[in-house]
Amino acid sequence: MAIVAVGQLCSKASMAHNLRLVKDLVDQASAAGAKALFLPEASDYIASSTEESLALARSVEDSIFVQGVQAASKEADIAINVGIHEVGESGKKLKNASIWIEQGQITQRYQKIHLFDVDIAGGPVLKESNSVEKGMSILPPFETAVGRVGLTICFDLRFPEIGIALHRQNAHIITYPSAFTVPTGKAHWEILLRARAIETQSYVIAAAQVGQHNEKRTSYGHSMIVDPWGKIVAELTGDGDKPEIAIADIDLDLVSKVRREVPLLRRNDIY
Repeated sequence: MAIVAVGQLCSKASMAHNLRLVKDLVDQASAAGAKALFLPEASDYIASSTEESLALARSVEDSIFVQGVQAASKEADIAINVGIHEVGESGKKLKNASIWIEQGQITQRYQKIHLFDVDIAGGPVLKESNSVEKGMSILPPFETAVGRVGLTICFDLRFPEIGIALHRQNAHIITYPSAFTVPTGKAHWEILLRARAIETQSYVIAAAQVGQHNEKRTSYGHSMIVDPWGKIVAELTGDGDKPEIAIADIDLDLVSKVRREVPLLRRNDIY
């Protein structure tokens, strides 16, 4: 078994501010003996407008946030999964990315494929496609010290196909770093995460943004880790006043046990 940590924070429109919060989480995770720390979507910044978001975006080579997280990973000897913005191919839009850092090096990168275009009655209107380029491929699961990890991001949670595709490639852990709105979080966050864990028989790790980022954005929080049987084994319920972690053991024997005792013999010949 290996200890992992799921982190929760309230990112603002300042990379320097958010980096300080992340370094605090790295220290907490390292002190807890975690081999990997999972951080939310858009940990580098959350802006109040498309224009501000585009102005803040940097390449990973020029991002003080990414450079700082890489240094923290190397110093603490801990793997870090973190959500960031990157400049899109056109230069006019962004990439919503999740990167995996080992020993200070970016070894894996996933670009969000399902974008959040939602108009909630009495709630926020969010059109991610106005400023973000959608990804065009699923990243195959990769080997880590805590198991085979498959990366997704936030709105991907609503589409079981991506999790099933990662399960088919023998992912042990599927990540859903997120910045869920409060209304959608209250309605669907827990039930979707547990469903994804049950149907893929994998650990689900969902690091979440929490609290009020600006006058337009507030996130639900409730970061959690769910085991392959659908049991919540770690959860955070803070309101964003301070960054925090929750830890859990990743038991790959449990993954094997659940898959062996409840075999999912999918009828790919029919559907």
